[in-house]
Amino acid sequence: MSPSALRRQIGQLLIAGFNGHQIPPELRSLAKEFSLGGVILFARNVADPEQVAELAFEASRLVPELPLWVSVDQEGGRVARLKSPFTEWPPMATLGRSGDEKLAERFARALAFELKAVGITLDYAPVLDIHTNPKNPVIGDRALAEKAEEVARLGAAIIRTLQGEGIAACGKHFPGHGDTSTDSHLELPLVEHPPDRLRQVEFLPFKAAIEAGVATMMTAHVFVPSLDDTRPATLSKRVVTDILRNELQYEGVIFSDDLEMKAVAAEYAVPAAAVMAIEAGCDGALICSGDHDTQSAALEAIVHAVEEDRLRLARVEDALKRQQRAKERFLTTGVAARPLTGRALRTALGREEHQAIAAEMARFL
Repeated sequence: MSPSALRRQIGQLLIAGFNGHQIPPELRSLAKEFSLGGVILFARNVADPEQVAELAFEASRLVPELPLWVSVDQEGGRVARLKSPFTEWPPMATLGRSGDEKLAERFARALAFELKAVGITLDYAPVLDIHTNPKNPVIGDRALAEKAEEVARLGAAIIRTLQGEGIAACGKHFPGHGDTSTDSHLELPLVEHPPDRLRQVEFLPFKAAIEAGVATMMTAHVFVPSLDDTRPATLSKRVVTDILRNELQYEGVIFSDDLEMKAVAAEYAVPAAAVMAIEAGCDGALICSGDHDTQSAALEAIVHAVEEDRLRLARVEDALKRQQRAKERFLTTGVAARPLTGRALRTALGREEHQAIAAEMARFL
């Protein structure tokens, strides 16, 4: 790949956050210069369903040759960017308490239906962390259950259903964020388990997700000294490539969690972290705050690292190929369909049958 071709494609490795209810000019120019892998929507990007649908439509078409991922954290419970009139789902712990795989499937089908109605194509769900530590401030009721086997069974059901309905799923946060006692948004959590315990417990839901054909996985900003005693998991080749890619034989797309979270950003500048994440084996980096200078600097840093032989071109080409394969599987090529509007859109959201599923889940709060 020539230097100019590399520069034109490198943005495929970025999932970018932005501010406001429309695509900002800075993001358009970034997509024009470097291409762009996708965008991630937060509450700050959401006004009403029609606006989200129009925004998703525009975002998906920013790079004519390859549609963008339009992604969101829509888990249910306290991590949900889309509020009423979308169905508001109870936390995932309710599914674990119900133990009902069919209920998990009905939830995932309804969730996929509403995401598709507004043009979202990738949901960073399900959480595959196991709720083994009641003091965990960041996972808690986001986890499906306290037992690895239950998280594996229900997580795989959600993945199969979401993806069967055309929404790419994301298993998170590898190698497991369940048994931590600090919040990775604020500092780097420590996981003190030996490798044998991680293989027997923490890895089980991720193995089930791989068997279910999960399109994407997300790394955890956690420090696991038994696996790598120098780098957090997201930036660790031992964790991302040796274990997730080679040992567990995961062939899909690996995303970093947001590189601006303090767990990583307190120690590593975002552009340096982006290079390290790709080098470790991630196929895409999330940079979520909406600081387009930082996003651009991260892409420049990856290009320079390749030019200076600090990052192998073959690793970047591998990441680009994985992104392309996943997009060919989930994103229709050519012109995206115009979004639903008005009554057609409103009747797709918060429907009675979806509210009934949410109410059934809420019985297990």
